[in-house]
Amino acid sequence: MIQWTALSTPFPFRSGQSISLFFSLIKSFPFSVASSPSSILSPDESEPISIDPLSSQLLNLLSHPNWQKHPSLKNLIPSLSPSRLSSFLSQNPNLNPHIAFSFFDYLSRIPSFKPSVQSYAPLLRILISNKLFQVAERTRLSMIKSCGTTEDVVFVMGFVREMNKCDDGYRFKLNGWGYNTLLMALSRFVMVDDMKSVYNEMLNDMIKPDVYTFNTMINGYCKLGNVVEAEVYLSKILQAGLRPDTHTYTSFILGHCRRKDVNSAFKVFREMQNKGCRRNVVSYNNLIHGLCETRRIDEAMKLFLEMGDDGCSPNVRTYTILIDALCRLDRRVEALSLFDEMREKGCEPNVHTYTVLIDGLCKDSKLDEARELLNGMSEKGLVPSVVTYNALIDGYCKKGLVDVALSILDTMESKSCIPNVRTYNELISGFCRAKKVHKAMSLLDKMLERKLSPSNVTFNLLVHGQCKEGEIDSAFRLLRLMEENGLAPDEWTYGTLVDGLCERGRVEEANTICSSLKEKGIKVNVAMYTALIDGHCKAEKFDFAFTLFKKMIEEGCSPNTCTYNVLINGLCKQGKQLEAAQLLESMPESGVEPTIESYSILIEQLLKERAFDHADKVFSLMISRGHKPDVCIYTSFLVAYHNEGKLKEAEDVMAKMAEAGIRPDLMTYTVMIDGYGRAGLLNRAFDMLKCMFDSGYEPSHYTYSVLIKHLSQGGLDLKIEASSINIADVWKVVKYETLLKLFDKMEEHGCPPNTNAFSSLAIGLCREGRLEEASRLLDHMQSCGMSSSEDMYTSMVNCCCKLRMYEDATRFLDAMLTQGFLPRLESYKLLICGLYDDGNNDKAKAAFFRLLDCGYNNDEVAWKLLIDGLLKRGLVDRCSELLDVMEKNGSRLSSQTYTFLLEGLDRTDNK
Repeated sequence: MIQWTALSTPFPFRSGQSISLFFSLIKSFPFSVASSPSSILSPDESEPISIDPLSSQLLNLLSHPNWQKHPSLKNLIPSLSPSRLSSFLSQNPNLNPHIAFSFFDYLSRIPSFKPSVQSYAPLLRILISNKLFQVAERTRLSMIKSCGTTEDVVFVMGFVREMNKCDDGYRFKLNGWGYNTLLMALSRFVMVDDMKSVYNEMLNDMIKPDVYTFNTMINGYCKLGNVVEAEVYLSKILQAGLRPDTHTYTSFILGHCRRKDVNSAFKVFREMQNKGCRRNVVSYNNLIHGLCETRRIDEAMKLFLEMGDDGCSPNVRTYTILIDALCRLDRRVEALSLFDEMREKGCEPNVHTYTVLIDGLCKDSKLDEARELLNGMSEKGLVPSVVTYNALIDGYCKKGLVDVALSILDTMESKSCIPNVRTYNELISGFCRAKKVHKAMSLLDKMLERKLSPSNVTFNLLVHGQCKEGEIDSAFRLLRLMEENGLAPDEWTYGTLVDGLCERGRVEEANTICSSLKEKGIKVNVAMYTALIDGHCKAEKFDFAFTLFKKMIEEGCSPNTCTYNVLINGLCKQGKQLEAAQLLESMPESGVEPTIESYSILIEQLLKERAFDHADKVFSLMISRGHKPDVCIYTSFLVAYHNEGKLKEAEDVMAKMAEAGIRPDLMTYTVMIDGYGRAGLLNRAFDMLKCMFDSGYEPSHYTYSVLIKHLSQGGLDLKIEASSINIADVWKVVKYETLLKLFDKMEEHGCPPNTNAFSSLAIGLCREGRLEEASRLLDHMQSCGMSSSEDMYTSMVNCCCKLRMYEDATRFLDAMLTQGFLPRLESYKLLICGLYDDGNNDKAKAAFFRLLDCGYNNDEVAWKLLIDGLLKRGLVDRCSELLDVMEKNGSRLSSQTYTFLLEGLDRTDNK
């Protein structure tokens, strides 16, 4: 969990406008001051007086002969917790033992009350001191069996050892059954070292182990796959004149399977039959699971079908193992068939069965069916676990439906299912993929509120999200926040930062990071080298890119296909297609096989150079080597043919794709739309748009730009030739009437404009500062009964701010919040900084107040508004003012953020 600690760095004095912010920061630093809790003291003020009214109420209640029927019992039970029960029994050691046991037993039978292992201890002391040994023996066994965690087992082990040895009237030695039960508890948590100690204590107490003892020891070691140690106890069974039984053999089947040695497990399985030892459902389940884990699913299914002949019926675990394996191998139709079969045979699926099937359906993008299964669980009285909900959340996130995933979180919380770190990590990953890192950052606060500690995965996802949105500085801030909280950045963290820097041309900084990794004990891996090589190629530093390539090989880091692909791409960008082809040919010599992408890069460049014959040769070579052309390669040919005005050849390529079973993607459709537009066949272009919609694709902003360009005859400035218009300039010159014409044509061809269409058009207009036309689009959209999208609102807000129309920007932001959208911090930064620039200090402050109530991550607010916004503009006093607002509002910041503020202040002073 994030620790809010004080910074020990001494602060230098500052002068001028920086003083107010400096003292504000000093005042705001979260220095921790230890304070003593208040307590009620005895008259001599040396000992606290412990007053527990509940204890006296319980004593009064239990003094009644028929206390179970006393009216006050019902009122007292909600106040009782396992710890309070433990305290009550500890404070009243002279309580009647029969009443103490009856009261404990009564509470244990209440479904909502589960005694802790600690609460058994004072009850046992009461029973033993009163020599009720039979009752004490049953209670001790219940105590051992109730262990739910390793901590519980450690406590129980310490307690029974103490009772085994003490001489103060509480001595109560373990018998054989007690030792076996304790060994079983230790085995359940695979605590084999403690098992061995307890086993030796058993021998020291002169208690003879039985087959149950040996089987428990064997099972513990086999759970770890330690068959060698397990065989030591098998030999002890034989030395004691005992016979291995079903449990013995079944454990060895498990042990071999845990070692991935399924063939040895099969030998044990067959040996059981030869020895006349009956195999049970657990024997089958262990072997079936081992086969599934080694991807031998067909053998597992065969074994499953043989169970009936062996007089053994599959249980819910058998079916669940197979359903899970089938789902993981993408054989989900068979998994669903097996699920139906188990229900038909009267074997009711459990929570785990439903969970693996829901997870499988989500991975297959069948989210509606997964949701139906979840509802079916509830109808059958099954309570979905956090793993069940996580599977569904992950499915929606990967489909881009992050807001629906967030509603699943609300559902699980309403059903008292507590989310875990993985739940939040999946949501954070989803929001980062959707380029909504501000929402991902707000979930970090939610985790902390729930006392969940963010993991390396959490921070790595957030670093990745910030980098993808171009917020490299914030990514580095997260790195320092991560280190402050005891988490060590790993290869994934640094790899993401290196990639982010290279994507933005900051290759020197990326080089510096890689150079610093050796002293951190981290090796520069293939992903980092590939990112560096790609970055240097994009920066046209090709010689250094090849130097890096040689260096990685010298350092024992083997290049992969991605590494070769970025080099092939770099050579193509230099016009060195021959060298690129030679590099591609040399890949197998280095143990790396070219991929479709390798060929695709070269083919695309040859087509750009109009070298159709050479491109065809590479295409044929690729097919001869067993590679099936993908949609990207076919689309490259489409682009080349359209650029040459060869419409028929392009249509032939589309026909070949259909024959090969290759589905066109968004880019394919867009290229064909452009091709028909160039040929003046607008109706064919809109027919292709309809095909795009029918295939489940939403036209991109670029698709609409292409359509508008070709509708230019009636929509663009007539002084400009349509053919001379660059696609990037479309939004500068398009007339509003052309947009309406676009909508009419879409309606005419059976694909009426939707929210995405209006949003794409408005975004294009806003980028060129054409707010008036964008506003008319918004009005038109609302008159059609549609609501604005989040992206459309964002573009309107940002456009208003660039035009210094801050009241309109505020109105759009308020509309976003009303519709449940969380505006991006960039929008608030533009608004607040703009208002301050215009001298509207009160309005800026009011906007900031509204922002603080929206649920953003406080650190990110400080980073992006105070540091990247106000301090970079030199508005130090305004920064100090808003920092004060945050403090008074209870918006807590990490000590690292205060450090970042000081660093920002230093940069402002230096300027």
